Order: sequence, then C-alpha cells, then structure tokens
Amino acid sequence: MALVPSFTNFILLWALTYALVFGSYLVFGAAFTWWSGRHPERKIQPRRDGQKRRNKEIKASARSLIVTCGCFAGGLHLQLMGYTLFAPWALTWWSAPLMFLGSVLLFDTWFYWVHRLGHAEPFKKYHLLHHQSVAPTVWSNYSDTFFDAFTQQSFFLFMPLIVPFPPAIFIAHRTFDHFNGMIGHSGFEFAAGPSSRAPWPLASVTFHDMHHSTFNYNYANHFSFWDRLMGTLHPRYDSAVLAMEEKIAGDRPAEDPALAVKRER
Repeated sequence: MALVPSFTNFILLWALTYALVFGSYLVFGAAFTWWSGRHPERKIQPRRDGQKRRNKEIKASARSLIVTCGCFAGGLHLQLMGYTLFAPWALTWWSAPLMFLGSVLLFDTWFYWVHRLGHAEPFKKYHLLHHQSVAPTVWSNYSDTFFDAFTQQSFFLFMPLIVPFPPAIFIAHRTFDHFNGMIGHSGFEFAAGPSSRAPWPLASVTFHDMHHSTFNYNYANHFSFWDRLMGTLHPRYDSAVLAMEEKIAGDRPAEDPALAVKRER
C-alpha cells in the first residue's frame, strides 16, 4: 500500500517540476529576447533570424519537457526514497561547491558522448528536430524529440542513485543547466573572453552556436576539453571567440561562423 502514496508523490513532484521549468522557460525566454533586441552587437549569426521558429520551438519544448522533468523528478524521488547505492554525503561550506563542480563535470562527459551518439546512425533521425534551429535562440534549448530529451537528461534520473551527492546539489545543478542551456542556445554572446578559448576549457555561447551552424563540431556542453581531446572542436572556434570579443568591444565586425565554413569548403 505504501507504493500508492509514493507514486502519488512522484506525480506531484513531476507536475511541480514541469510547472517551474516550463514557466521559467517562458518568462526568462521573453526577458532575454527583450534584452537581446537591445544588443545587436552580440548576435553571433547576424544574417539569420532564428526567431521565425519561435512558436514551433515553444510547442516542441512543451512536449519534450514532459520527459526532461520526468527524469529529474524520478531521480530526485528515488533518492529521497532511499533507493541509492550510497547514502548522500553531507553538505558543508567546502563540500557543496566541490560536489556541484563534480556534478557539472560528470554531466559534461555524459552529454558529450550521448550527444555524439545522437549524431550517428541509427539515432541521428531523432536529433534532426533540434538541428532545424540552424540559428538557435533562447527558445531552442528544449526543442527535442522524446528520445533526445531522455538520452540527454536521464543523467538526472540515474546519477542520484549512483553518485552520493545530496538532492540539493542535483537541484542546484539542474537549475544552473536550465538557464545555462537557454543562454547557450540564445545566439547572443555574453561569455566571450580568455577563459572560453585556448588554453582555458570553458565554452562560450559561440561554442554551441557553431555546433548548430556547422552540425559536426562542438558536442560538449559547459567545457571544450572533450572536443579538444577527441578532435571534434571546430578549427575556427578559438579565433571566432576572439573575433566576438573584438566585435563586442567595438574594434571590428565579427565574421559569421557559417559563412566562414562555406569558404573553407
């Protein structure tokens, strides 16, 4: 009989997660769209208008978030029920940031390899919906199929059962990934700097924008080290970041990465 209230609690947690994520997606997306309209100098692909796909992407996101939020709610619920290999570690002032960083690093590894798998047969067909957004916008982050959403976001379903990070760490990480993913798809650069190009490992917005405009490069999420190690970093990524820095500073116009790739061919 204990399974009945447990399942009910899971459904309630799933519904609450969906309401918070989809609600903040709409509010933050609208706010960011308003802000970005006042900063055209930060637009990465100035010759393309990704906002034409906005309504399609919002509808696709409303569907895929059912799976995304189900994965997160499922992992959190099972961890709270005690279905874990190890008891979660205690939070302290020094362990919390280390566990948060560890979770982000684990997710970046998970995301890189699952994402590369999504570009290979026979899974490629499930990932094509996301790549219809050649010039991504803040609305593009969750424009996925159910398969895509599950393979990428099931990290939050399985890791709470395996890795002894407490629920607060996974909640903080998922919140960070939610907003970071939306900004990373926004098409407007705000993180271009020395830390997001060689020899440093952080990824700028240009990193993922080039993935959408060129398709076969830059598979990771938060960092570039997996792509650098595996040879899948776009050969012009570092120079594109530097060009965007200079564009934002007003020194010279940056070059559209998609046009640069056409010339290279």
